[in-house]
Amino acid sequence: MRQFFTGHVIKTELLVEWLAKHGIEARQEWVDPSAPDDGDLSREANVLVPEADYDRAYQLFFAEREDEI
Repeated sequence: MRQFFTGHVIKTELLVEWLAKHGIEARQEWVDPSAPDDGDLSREANVLVPEADYDRAYQLFFAEREDEI
């Protein structure tokens, strides 16, 4: 697995679901696993994707959309 994105859990949960809809099995893990899981939506988390899917995930998420110009 390769780190793809780091951000607040509210964003990372959405990203994991969005990637799954595109056939990429992403995983979320806490930046600080020792912090209590108190439901804080601003807690930092990492999104990991399989190495084989990293380039595709990058293109889907970060590449500029030419059809939006």
